[in-house]
Amino acid sequence: MRGRANDGRTAAVHDVEVEVTAWALAFRLGGDEHHWPLSQIEAEPLGDLVRLSRRGENARLTVSAQDWRAAASSVSEPVERRRRRRERRMIAGLAVAAVAILLFVFVGVPLASGPLARATPPRFEAQLGETYAAQLGVVFPACAGQDAQDILHAFGDSLEDGMDSPFNIVVEAVEAPMVNAVALPGGRVLVTDDLIAESETPDELAAVIAHEAAHVEQRHVMQAVWRTVGLGMVLDLVVGGGTGAGQQAVLLAGSATELSYSRDAEAEADARGQEILQSLGLSSQGMAPFFRRLAAHEPEAGPAKSVMEFLSTHPDSLRRADASEARAQPGRPAFTAAEWQAIRAACDGDPRRRREGAEGG
Repeated sequence: MRGRANDGRTAAVHDVEVEVTAWALAFRLGGDEHHWPLSQIEAEPLGDLVRLSRRGENARLTVSAQDWRAAASSVSEPVERRRRRRERRMIAGLAVAAVAILLFVFVGVPLASGPLARATPPRFEAQLGETYAAQLGVVFPACAGQDAQDILHAFGDSLEDGMDSPFNIVVEAVEAPMVNAVALPGGRVLVTDDLIAESETPDELAAVIAHEAAHVEQRHVMQAVWRTVGLGMVLDLVVGGGTGAGQQAVLLAGSATELSYSRDAEAEADARGQEILQSLGLSSQGMAPFFRRLAAHEPEAGPAKSVMEFLSTHPDSLRRADASEARAQPGRPAFTAAEWQAIRAACDGDPRRRREGAEGG
């Protein structure tokens, strides 16, 4: 393609031979070689001509508008193919990155959480538990019955005698609108007033507390924390470092009313909790009836129930009840009649009746 070029320094205009490649426009002007990337060229229509220039340079090149259109069209198709290839490579790269992130979250983090939990210094775990307890204490205050709290604390101390754990088991009753118990890192076990009300015998409450203490002993609690930390790392990676997303994920774990364990960990805590009670000469017969009552709130047997069990992090309550019943052994009650009465009154009576009375009023 022929053209007329001006170097931008003098008024002289020179005839030049212009070569257009897929990436650049090239011509020789005087003793200088000019290579203009197509992405940096600006075109100014002048009727049958087009004045071309490169951003940041004073040189000008004028060519036939027809020749320029022909040259531009000859390179547009290869450029478009390269653009599509770049897009496909980018999509493939993003897909690979997404798979890697999913593998990290759902495979890598769970596999690493066990060794990381066992390697975590007990002092650090205990300090972390105190932080979590302070967060939960804002929304779930401790029950006011100090006699009951002392009884629960003493029961936690007694559990330590049957455990192989560096942690002190501190049991506390809290006010919360749910039937639940949760073990925090470092050995603190929170039991909700609704769960106390749901427990019909001292053996049932003791079994639930022993189950949570077993989670602490087996470092299941810290494993759940490490899984949350891993998720926080992924969040920071996705939204960018320095956003605090990872820290927020850890804080959310501390503010949650339960930590997520695998079904194997739940089954292990069931069995170990009963072993702890039996080693102390206490009855381990309370776990099965408690689980059977929980089963009354789950879907009826059938496909839906199987799906619920598969998706849940907890094993099916009826299966847990059957397994617990097979392992159960008799023993003395964990609490005397007077202690049990004090525990039941720890949060000013049955919370369900309190709420029903408030609604009726």
